[in-house]
Amino acid sequence: MNLLKTSVLNGIAAMVKIAAMFILNKILAIYVGPAGYAAISQFQNFIQMVITFAGNAINTGVVKYTSEYHADEQKQRELWQTAGSIVLVCSLILMIIIIIFQKPIIIYLFKTTEYQIILVWFAVFLIFFSLNALLLAILNGKQDIPKLVAANIFGSIFSLVVTSLLAIKFGLKGALIALSIYQSLNLVITITLCYRTSWFKLNYSFGKINNEVAKKLSVFALMALASVFFENMSQIWLRKIIISEFGINYAGYWDAMTKLSNGYLMLVGSVLSVYYLPKLSQLQTYTEIKKEVNYGYKWILPIAMISCLTIFVIKEWVIQLLFTDQFLPMLELLSWQLIGDVIKIGGWIIGFLMLSQAMTKIFIGTEVFFALSIIPLTIIFIEVWGYKGIAIAFATNCLLYWTICSYLAFRKLKDK
Repeated sequence: MNLLKTSVLNGIAAMVKIAAMFILNKILAIYVGPAGYAAISQFQNFIQMVITFAGNAINTGVVKYTSEYHADEQKQRELWQTAGSIVLVCSLILMIIIIIFQKPIIIYLFKTTEYQIILVWFAVFLIFFSLNALLLAILNGKQDIPKLVAANIFGSIFSLVVTSLLAIKFGLKGALIALSIYQSLNLVITITLCYRTSWFKLNYSFGKINNEVAKKLSVFALMALASVFFENMSQIWLRKIIISEFGINYAGYWDAMTKLSNGYLMLVGSVLSVYYLPKLSQLQTYTEIKKEVNYGYKWILPIAMISCLTIFVIKEWVIQLLFTDQFLPMLELLSWQLIGDVIKIGGWIIGFLMLSQAMTKIFIGTEVFFALSIIPLTIIFIEVWGYKGIAIAFATNCLLYWTICSYLAFRKLKDK
């Protein structure tokens, strides 16, 4: 399936997901306010770190090798059995750890034990989170785009309904409960879509761990752990810095700005993950890879620029529509955030190149370095430019990432 067909189908799913996210943002803006946004984002960062350790870290490898072994069913089966067993073991271990240490964890996140029961909900449902993500990775690797699109669409609608109902009924606590369970419940939808496929069998999903396959997946696990763990940890630290300097409401404005960015970046990111990762995984020569990367820049970057410019022109209307007047102070961040988002997309293309070619050391080193470098940059830029220094630091960090990663990745390809 080529880039155009993939983009159209995946674009439909992404648009549904974006629409659902923006509707949910509006509901949360009304029922939890800026301070609630900060709390929700804090919990989301924690969830992302945990599910990465629970098995999501290997899913990029599952996509790559499912695609690479498309002509060898036996190798695919060994891959899925190994991945499924790793996910099961890691999820159960983390479930036990979270339940045992639920009190210190919740105090670190929220400085209160009020939401302690939510961690228990999350721990119990964690295995279903991980299995759903694994099945989606297999669909991606099989390049079964229609089923993957359907799973994402139904999942987006389901998450909107569950989170909205709980947030309206129970406020912030309801929204946090929804974050703990809805991805797990999406597993029912994903299994229903996969059930009639020839490759979906229970004994294909779990079994003896193949050491060779596990070693290959561990490379991608290290890259994902470096990326997701340090990125989410830096978000938590940044939020604490913003709360300390400007107060919790300003942390909420920043989180709302981030969610607005994630909305339109989601479309680009989904196309890159669904099309670019399998495609680049199949390419071997420097010339082929460079041509595919340039093709991505030719089509994706201009679309990103137009999208960001449109948002900037109608910025006040966008914030009032998607949030409330309470969130208008986030306008101070908007222009630099949009510049940073365009630059970030350029860096993403290189990031997917490094993932697809298993450039482990370069990927881990750059991900860790730039996830951490945003902290001192933000502290320095806040001193110089105040609140908008947060967004200026973000744009600067993205530019440095794109420049340095491009140089290192293409030099590595030439050496090969």
